Amino acid sequence: MKIETTFRPYRGVRAAWMVGTTAFASLVGLAASHELPTRISHPLSRSINESSLSPYGQFPQQADAFQFIPCTPTVSLPPIDDGNPNATWAAQFDPDPQHWGWGIFTSNAENSSNTTDPYAGRGIYLCGYLDVPLDYLNDSDPRIARLAVTKFQVSGLARIDSRRPVSHGAGAKSERTIVIEPGGPGGSGTRILWDFGEQGTQLYSQGRFDVLGWDPRGVNASLPSVECFPHGVDRDRWSLLRAQYRETTNQTRQLELADAMNNATLYACSQRLGDLGRFISTAYVARDLEEIRKALGEEKLTGYFISYGTGIAQTYVNMFPDRVGRMILDGPEYVKNSWQVGGWALTSLDNVTDEWRDGFLGECVAAGPENCALARPSQTVEELEARMHALFESILNRPAIGYTEASGPSIITYSLLTLAIYDTLYDPSTWPATAQVLNELEAGNSTLAALTLDRYWEYQPSEASTCPAEMHSPAELQTLVICSDGYDAPEPEGGLGWYDQFWTNVTDRSWISGNSRFYNVLPCRHFTTYWPNVAEVYRGGLNHSLSNPVLILAGAYDPATPLRDGKRLLGEMGKENARLVVHHGYGHTSRVDRSSCTEAIVKSYLLNGTLPEEAETDCYADKKPYQMG
Repeated sequence: MKIETTFRPYRGVRAAWMVGTTAFASLVGLAASHELPTRISHPLSRSINESSLSPYGQFPQQADAFQFIPCTPTVSLPPIDDGNPNATWAAQFDPDPQHWGWGIFTSNAENSSNTTDPYAGRGIYLCGYLDVPLDYLNDSDPRIARLAVTKFQVSGLARIDSRRPVSHGAGAKSERTIVIEPGGPGGSGTRILWDFGEQGTQLYSQGRFDVLGWDPRGVNASLPSVECFPHGVDRDRWSLLRAQYRETTNQTRQLELADAMNNATLYACSQRLGDLGRFISTAYVARDLEEIRKALGEEKLTGYFISYGTGIAQTYVNMFPDRVGRMILDGPEYVKNSWQVGGWALTSLDNVTDEWRDGFLGECVAAGPENCALARPSQTVEELEARMHALFESILNRPAIGYTEASGPSIITYSLLTLAIYDTLYDPSTWPATAQVLNELEAGNSTLAALTLDRYWEYQPSEASTCPAEMHSPAELQTLVICSDGYDAPEPEGGLGWYDQFWTNVTDRSWISGNSRFYNVLPCRHFTTYWPNVAEVYRGGLNHSLSNPVLILAGAYDPATPLRDGKRLLGEMGKENARLVVHHGYGHTSRVDRSSCTEAIVKSYLLNGTLPEEAETDCYADKKPYQMG
């Protein structure tokens, strides 16, 4: 069963954003000091000698706001307390092009006929950073956040012995830059760029536009890092105790335990991070996005925003309506939901159950035994659903035992198995493997299930790895963003008793997602104990007149952001500011159950600014689940 995918937007299922990488690694972050330094604006300081020159010149280039250097597997951001970060960064420039992250495609480049240069016509991955104010609304606070930034430059690089002007060929910046944000909170734009950058520009702009990904403040390689546990294994041990599902435990005792552990976690965050929790709201991330636009030197922002990233986009377009270019919101949340107590938990319940029944089970029956391991000849969806209900009931009554080489003895618990089901609903390409896991588990063989569930845990009690494939943004980051965005919502009467009833409500509405969604919002009970005042949240309308209408892509069976949120967003923004594509497919966002119709609309919009005439347009996935290979 493949839980992780190369492009799987994540919104609130589990703590880690896991995504595969290709070829070269993205930016890696160093363990940051908890001291936050003053805003630094040093001139570039380095000595240039013959040994540091490459056939493409020296990096970073003068007047480059992002201090870009060609990406290599070893680059890491200067520590946030570095007194001369530009010099530290420049010293990491490796002049050997063989070590750089080059693209694959060459067909769109003007100089691809230059056979003397093995990299002619190939795009290049450039790594950099951007320093922004930690507190935008307090000029007397000199502290900064350092945002990790990676760009795929479609034109590649120009050799220093080339006679062609940079503005007319290799090494030139594209007319527009597609800024991507993969969701979360906690999704890493620098990491997703390695999978989406070259693929995305080819798919959506015919290789004409650069693509830039960034890690929002506190995320992945950006500094300071939001990390409240010293070791990943400690976080795993903590979550085993804190996140027991309602069906598996004494609810009152579990709620008291989880509440106390949440309080302890936020207390640890306040001790390790100080007042950082005040400065990572979505409104401040939107301000960071505006600084990225400025650094790009583009009058309007072009972007592809995914899942929670669409909440950043909704906030941005209403804070900076005159700076809106061609912006795509794929898998949209309705950002106002996050302003309410428990709002994050309520958004994704019945739609998850619908996708399980109509999608995972229904498409399995339709595909037949030759394509879906769970299917049986002449069996109905209702009969398959009854079989799965019996399987989960048996696991609830007594966990199945298992064994893996990596962890030794293991058990298949109801809580973790249900979470895995929620996880797999995000991407229908994983459904055949998941069906095989459940089929074998039903037959008494737990090996595949044990191997699958092992992927949720870290085993080495060491500091966070510097290997980008293993880096992630911890659950604490997601908690602090969710809670800061709704920090001013009045606490409901009844205290913990209200949350007990709320827990019952969400699990009754969805046995698959109710528990995990509940645990996303329970910690917010204690947020204002440690950060009573968030620096800024956006509380305005979503109907500002925009300089350019945006394109919304909402899935008919999205397990994280239901279609009703996309329709509600369109209704508030109005046709003059937005168009909606109803993507009739499964999984989270249009990228996982692809439609040539949806992709054609996106391409036309990005390349030409063309939008459908109607407020809503229906598009259908090209293939059926269990038959996507």
